[in-house]
Amino acid sequence: MNEPLAERLRPQTLSDYISQSHLVGKTGVLTQQLQQGVIASMIFWGPPGTGKTTLANIIANESKRPFYTLSAINSGVKDIREVIDKAKQSGGLFTTKNPILFIDEIHRFSKSQQDSLLQAVEKGWVTLIGATTENPSFEVIPALLSRCQVYVLNSFSKEDLEALLHRAIKEDTLLSNRHITLKETEALIRLSGGDGRKLLNIFELIVTSFDTNEKIIITNDIVSKRVQNNIVRYDKSGEQHYDIISAFIKSIRGSDPNAAVYWLARMIEGGEDVKFIARRLLILASEDIGNANPTALVIANNAFQAVSVIGYPESRIILSQCTTYLATSPKSNAAYEAIGRAQQLVKDTGDLSVPLSIRNAPTKLMKELGYGDNYQYAHNYDNNFVAHEFMPDDIKNTKLYNPGNNARENAQREFLKTRWKDKYNY
Repeated sequence: MNEPLAERLRPQTLSDYISQSHLVGKTGVLTQQLQQGVIASMIFWGPPGTGKTTLANIIANESKRPFYTLSAINSGVKDIREVIDKAKQSGGLFTTKNPILFIDEIHRFSKSQQDSLLQAVEKGWVTLIGATTENPSFEVIPALLSRCQVYVLNSFSKEDLEALLHRAIKEDTLLSNRHITLKETEALIRLSGGDGRKLLNIFELIVTSFDTNEKIIITNDIVSKRVQNNIVRYDKSGEQHYDIISAFIKSIRGSDPNAAVYWLARMIEGGEDVKFIARRLLILASEDIGNANPTALVIANNAFQAVSVIGYPESRIILSQCTTYLATSPKSNAAYEAIGRAQQLVKDTGDLSVPLSIRNAPTKLMKELGYGDNYQYAHNYDNNFVAHEFMPDDIKNTKLYNPGNNARENAQREFLKTRWKDKYNY
């Protein structure tokens, strides 16, 4: 049997499906859709190995619908039209049990390929299920996105991964005949990165490295030694995708241009999508540099626009320029921390009232109710500033933004102290 363990262990029913209880639990939205017999077009968004393909298959099986599948990597508009024609002939026009069309890596479809799906989805000839590791807001055209529900699949938890290992030992046709003891699982879980498929691939690799009749005791040391000699090449579709991008981002955050360019080269040589790399640089420019160097965001945005037009091989130069600029820039996560604190404050305090003095007063009634009363127009005062209270009364004087310790943000801190005195005295 040449099938990998992850394929042999692929669940066929919702009851066998591990993880994603928010979707497939007793009150999960997909469970309810299956019970009602009405399946909407949808897009599964989540990291590799979280069960997107498996879930699509289960939905088709349990709803007893014809199932067609395409991969965005090797399918063109012609392939899409052929599948849609087959789906229409299978009865999708006259029954609620219209066929399911599953498209793996739908984010890799071009605009014209996505356009070719619109009529079929709109007319109900097919129920579309797309799978993507990328944010569909960026990669799926609005017209198609508006016709689909987006469901987020999360990385497997430690409990989910351990349950998967125990199921493999107990139920797999090959592993159930081996003498396997799970003494330690930390290394396996760490190496999996929350990817169930990767976990099973590593587990099978370790088990098959033992002799057939040998007793197998899985420890962290055994896992580290046996996996170390079988490190796979960068795989943009799954295995090291998130490990490499993590190393890339952390190298830039750590101001190491040598390491950053090395990891960039690993992704380029692996054929990674240029927009995926550029988008991460755009996020980093605000998250890790922010107001320490506002030009970083401009550079990153220009790089994203440029590589979107140019593509490989020339875009490697643009990515390298942006990467080295960001790596050698001053760093600050003050803006990132500020919005995090602010969002938590909103969750903790709820919808506090906007102070009357800064409410909009477009009508006579609103003015009579005091909207806009006592508002102090900053430009009427010296230095275009007046110490007016803009926060709700319940949280006034709350400090959310703490400028970082760098030249630009130190200047911001001094500006705030000069204007606000003790209110911004960090």
